[in-house]
Amino acid sequence: MTQVILGENEQLESALRRFKREVSKAGILADVRKNRHFETPTEKRKRKAIANQRQRRAFRKKRTS
Repeated sequence: MTQVILGENEQLESALRRFKREVSKAGILADVRKNRHFETPTEKRKRKAIANQRQRRAFRKKRTS
């Protein structure tokens, strides 16, 4: 579970920004979208393109090391 502890003089906006960043890092929203019942064709193409880019980047990184 993602949680953010407020600092003593911290503004709500900055805490909310930190919370959103933590949720994004944890991949919670991506997981929710992935497990939705229906995925539009646009979302499917975008997801596959991003996965393909990650795979190519990892392959290039492995080759240069």
